[in-house]
Amino acid sequence: MARHFKLTADGGSRGNPGPAGYGAVVTENGKIVAELFDVIGIATNNVAEYNGLLAGLSHIHKLDAAATVEVAMDSKLVVEQMSGRWQIKHADMRDLAKQCRAAHDPSLIKYSWIPRDENSHADRLANKALDGESAHQPEPQIQQNYLSERLRSDEVPTMIYLVRHGETILTPMRKFSGTGLLDPELTEKGLAQAKAVAKEIAKLDPEVIVASPLARTTQTAQAVADATGLEIKFDDIWYELSFGDWDGLSFEEVKEKYPDEYQAWLNSSAYAPGGGESYDQAGMRVEAALEKIAAEYPGQRVVVVTHNGVIKLAAQIVTGAPTQAVFHLDAAPCSISTISIWPSDGLRALRSLNETGHIRS
Repeated sequence: MARHFKLTADGGSRGNPGPAGYGAVVTENGKIVAELFDVIGIATNNVAEYNGLLAGLSHIHKLDAAATVEVAMDSKLVVEQMSGRWQIKHADMRDLAKQCRAAHDPSLIKYSWIPRDENSHADRLANKALDGESAHQPEPQIQQNYLSERLRSDEVPTMIYLVRHGETILTPMRKFSGTGLLDPELTEKGLAQAKAVAKEIAKLDPEVIVASPLARTTQTAQAVADATGLEIKFDDIWYELSFGDWDGLSFEEVKEKYPDEYQAWLNSSAYAPGGGESYDQAGMRVEAALEKIAAEYPGQRVVVVTHNGVIKLAAQIVTGAPTQAVFHLDAAPCSISTISIWPSDGLRALRSLNETGHIRS
């Protein structure tokens, strides 16, 4: 009878691209069969993730070529691509995906996504590989500035124009407005802002519009669609953070009603309001959302109509800042923030943040 294994895999790059390594854990009946980790040189996070998967599948195939495998990874990109739901347009990752499919019969493998904190074992192994490299070899001279060279190249990046929705009744009152039942629509001022940003976006000649399905983003996206003639593609991966019990309350109301919880939220990006979502948790979703846009629309101009918290997290992720940096960022209603992602290796750049000139004029 064929054996059944569970595989968790992870990969990381210190620089993206930078020194990269992977980790993989193979278990059978709850017992660890193998811990695999190694460095792979200079690579991106995504390439490192694929290498972790490849190492794990290759090891399992040697143990039992007929084994069934449950693969769990925190890379939404790898899981969706290997499941056949997302296209693989990056040449290096196409080759790695092909190697993974050749390593073990794909019909015997089931893929699922898990949160990062449930993949800590494989993550520790990936870091162990990277730490081992620096501990046993001379410190390499790592190029930090890849952007200057890329900007002089002929490669066309994916341009992502992040548009925050227009003003709602909750916006001027500085009330928490997440994914709760309130789902407010735009005010008259918000509708005017949406028309203004739509006019500005039309100048950029976008090719795709993606939007959060909430009412305020739908109305803003519709203004952009009217100005560009494009169809809106809704995707709930671009939802605002969930604020749970705090949704609809002002900051002062939360501070009065939940003083300890409010202070904990101010102190840490890991804290989630009751029934809600922390910035750390939402960050994993936003990371996956950026990867999805880059994978599905390489080299295209994509408008994403979304929310303040999401835009702040996207800026934090692209710049490599700690998650706490979101506490020092803000995106005004109908502002535009621009991100470039180069298809060849996933290099990212924050090109602008919180542009509002079109609203003031």
